[in-house]
Amino acid sequence: MRVGAGVSMRGLVVRVACLIATAWLGSLPAQETSVRTKYRVKQVAAGLIYVDGGSEDGLSEGMRLRVFHLAPGDAIMRRRDVGSIAIFAVAANSAACEIKESTSMIQVGDDAELYQEDAQVVEMVRSSKSVRKHAQVVSFTQGDPIEDELREFVPNKLPSPEVNRIRGMVSFQQDMIVDHASGIHTYQEGAVVRVNMTRIGGTYWNVIGYWRGRLNTQTGSNSITTLNDLLNRTYQIGLYYNNPTSKYVAGFGRFLLPWANSLNTMDGGYFGRRIHKTFTVGMFAGSTPDPTAWNYDPTRQIAGSFINYEHGSYETVRVSSTAGAAVTRSHWAPERQFLFFENTISFNTKVSIYHDLETDRLAKPLVANGNNGVRLARSFLTFRYQPIKRLAIDLSHNYFRDVPTFDTRLIGTGLLDQFLFQGFSGGFRFDVLKSLNLYANLGEARRDSDTKAQLNYMGGLVLNHFMKLPFRADLRYSKFNSSFGSGSYESIDFSRQIGDKFRVDFQGGQQNLKSSFTSQSRARYINTNLDYLIGRHYFLGYGWTLYRGGVQNYDQTFVNLGYRF
Repeated sequence: MRVGAGVSMRGLVVRVACLIATAWLGSLPAQETSVRTKYRVKQVAAGLIYVDGGSEDGLSEGMRLRVFHLAPGDAIMRRRDVGSIAIFAVAANSAACEIKESTSMIQVGDDAELYQEDAQVVEMVRSSKSVRKHAQVVSFTQGDPIEDELREFVPNKLPSPEVNRIRGMVSFQQDMIVDHASGIHTYQEGAVVRVNMTRIGGTYWNVIGYWRGRLNTQTGSNSITTLNDLLNRTYQIGLYYNNPTSKYVAGFGRFLLPWANSLNTMDGGYFGRRIHKTFTVGMFAGSTPDPTAWNYDPTRQIAGSFINYEHGSYETVRVSSTAGAAVTRSHWAPERQFLFFENTISFNTKVSIYHDLETDRLAKPLVANGNNGVRLARSFLTFRYQPIKRLAIDLSHNYFRDVPTFDTRLIGTGLLDQFLFQGFSGGFRFDVLKSLNLYANLGEARRDSDTKAQLNYMGGLVLNHFMKLPFRADLRYSKFNSSFGSGSYESIDFSRQIGDKFRVDFQGGQQNLKSSFTSQSRARYINTNLDYLIGRHYFLGYGWTLYRGGVQNYDQTFVNLGYRF
């Protein structure tokens, strides 16, 4: 009896201890589930976008992602919104998406972030996986699962869904510009086109991009070039040929050369041929309309050839190297001959190194003896390190032989941040929360007239529905001292989507510039766009731009009526 009682008492103690431990462990907070919300575009084919995440990351059909473009070598804060995509097919580690809207061409390497509501769904699904699983009895009411699985491998003779797929909008626009400096009123009629047409007529030709232009102008004198006119020249639209099984690629329109983005936007065309799996050779020609180019000249023509080597994958090690030669003419007079090089190497998603360089020989010698040797014209080097998904750090060096000639009116928009830092600089982007992002850049700069180097710095924060606020805002401040001048700017970008019908976009800022290359020392601007969806296909838009500067002083308003398809 005593032995039996002892055994019973020990068993009771063990059971009580287990119950206490279970209750204590159950009271601990659940371990935070790591949810991935950021992805990378790994392939663009026939209008379809493929991202490097799938069902294993919690993605499912119908989820939407916002796409951001950051050109290789650009500072982190220069990242810009290029559109949104929706998932329609998911594999374990990949997802196929269709473009819902785009302001420019989505490219391989662009970042894609889940919308907040879909990120919450993924988080809920991931959290539910920690719940204890129970065995279930599965029965099939019809069909043979093995036979159904084999059927998936039978070729489908139905046409691919991207064949003749058309998404976009077209609208007619009426503008009025009031130039307060001259007192002249200008009336313009124009059109706006945003289009994404894939596999036109069953071929591999696609039309992608955004365009806004004037059709007619009624004014007593030459109209001024407004801030909107400059911004419209930074977008791309074109006709592209992209056949995964073909050796040839081509594009025509307003484009970035896919293998050398450092050449900036061109109006013209390119043609390339793939050699084996790693080399592409080609040629290009066109004009240079982009006012954000470091050597901007709207009267320039350019033509050249290139060879590109590309190997590896974004998941492991990827190398892309481009070398080429080009000639330029200004007003059809010979200007310069130059070589260009653009190299990128990335190790997984943590480390990337980018460098672009141009060396040239000018058509007109700079020295009296006529000797015109090869000179280094432009160099940009950046090293980027992403130790964790929420933090990215970059170190850069920027060099120009000549004074940059970009349009200084765009400084306050943030499109020229890369050029404000000459010499060495460093920056970071940190996602403090899903709805709060911080970014900054710091570097030294010295002009010939300076006795000591001065600090250039830029900082800002992004509030993306922060504290459940119903909008997205980007606030930024920069102070710079560069070869083209010195000054500062402040800006704010604001956007709000109200349901499925109404959208508001607002950008405002002020810039101060002291430069011998322009008399526009101070400028303030406000740029507002309102869009309202009427029914399923029609929409009404309104915009207003206010610009107050020493040289330009005008108001611009526009109204457009369009059709979405």
